[in-house]
Amino acid sequence: MEGALAVKTVIIVVIGALCGAVPTISPSQEELSKAQEYLSQFFSDVGVSAPDSVWRSSLDSFEDTLRKMQEFFGLDVTGQLDSNTLEVMARPRCGFTDVSRYGHFDGQPKWGKTLLTYRITDYTPDLNQSDVDATIAKALRVYSDAVPLDFKQTDSGTADIMITFKSKDHGDFSPFDGQAGVLAHAFSPGEGIGGDAHFDEDETWTLTSAGTNLFLVAAHEIGHALGLAHSQVQTALMYPTYKYVNTEGYTLPDDDRQGVQAIYGARVQPTAKPDPNPNTPEKTGPKPQPRPEPNPQPTPKPPPHRCSRDLAFDAATSIQRQLHFFKDGYFWKRISSWHGITMRTIQSVWPGIRQVDAAYEYKKRSTAFFFEGAHYWGIRGNAILPGYPKPLRDLGFPPSVTKVDAAVHVSFTSRTLLFVNDKYWSYNDRTGRMDAGNPRFIQTELPGISNKVDAVFENNNYLYFTHGTTQTEYNYRLRRAVRTLLNTGWMDCK
Repeated sequence: MEGALAVKTVIIVVIGALCGAVPTISPSQEELSKAQEYLSQFFSDVGVSAPDSVWRSSLDSFEDTLRKMQEFFGLDVTGQLDSNTLEVMARPRCGFTDVSRYGHFDGQPKWGKTLLTYRITDYTPDLNQSDVDATIAKALRVYSDAVPLDFKQTDSGTADIMITFKSKDHGDFSPFDGQAGVLAHAFSPGEGIGGDAHFDEDETWTLTSAGTNLFLVAAHEIGHALGLAHSQVQTALMYPTYKYVNTEGYTLPDDDRQGVQAIYGARVQPTAKPDPNPNTPEKTGPKPQPRPEPNPQPTPKPPPHRCSRDLAFDAATSIQRQLHFFKDGYFWKRISSWHGITMRTIQSVWPGIRQVDAAYEYKKRSTAFFFEGAHYWGIRGNAILPGYPKPLRDLGFPPSVTKVDAAVHVSFTSRTLLFVNDKYWSYNDRTGRMDAGNPRFIQTELPGISNKVDAVFENNNYLYFTHGTTQTEYNYRLRRAVRTLLNTGWMDCK
């Protein structure tokens, strides 16, 4: 198919305060010109036929088109240029965004066969060749589990999907831009370059949350190679910006599965064939035993019990005047006006967050922050704020810090304490910077509590530091422990 469409995938780096939009009353002529160019290129109603084509909007006014863009990115829909809108426009990004739910390319190109070949012609030195092979195969399997397509790797000739790692100008008229920014791009199904996927070698490719996770980017690009455009659903794999999520046991999100199945249909699982001679007497002798599964699925972990004597919290914080306690992918919410406890899974309220290692609330901005591994999220009510997750380094942590154990915002000092092993950092939410003198030793600065903190929260002007099954009620002004309590004391246990 001629005129295959190239789509670039980019990572958004979010820097700055966590406050709301600041209006730009009188944007400069340069800002206005850049905004007009941005909207014409990325939010028009006209199709595109080549990687370097420019979209031109002729049907909507500037204000109407600006509202489209603000709605897509979850910004305040004002139709006016403000600081947050200008910041988003300044980010590197991709070309197909003006869609809701899953999207397809114009003309809905697709492969006309069910067995597709792929070949990796150049490997990244960041990973072992065997790891790259296994990761690409895993990314392809995400789709072959959902649709009736199969993939076969070849090491010679021209395959349907050609995969390469290159930097800068690499011969397809869409040069890469160095580290960060554009991560990769792919072409929709078709002849020649159609279906090919190119990865920017200037990135640091990894299999973890550090650097750029190859599996997540590859799975996104393969979606383009199969005919998927971008989705506006933030939890979708085909959302245009990169964010890390746990890849263990990863399956195609619902929005992406519906999109690819709309093109190729759903994969039908094989069923057992009927016995052609149902009346034939069974042969005597021992029946063959079923073969054990080579990789049996692990038994799901049962929900934690709030009144268990062994109850230890992963994290705890207040959110909108209600205490939340996190444990093993679940959380309990204690409603202050009613001595009752409700329990839900974290993902049922905040999709994409599986585990909470630490949490705190910054009440001045009605925002809570959840930490999982090397990333953190901004939360307002039941919504994840745009631009998250962000890496811990955005807070000012050194690269050696890959996990936060506990966090709490101390109201009277307007500082957030972030605990890592036997130390803690003091963070100024107002300025978005770490204070001088970090890190500090817990036992030296906070005498009377354990040198390891599992969770901490503020309640009625006291801090509650938990370690294991117990917690210490603490007067932070006096730096003095008041009493020791059991964690279950908050769980309304009889």
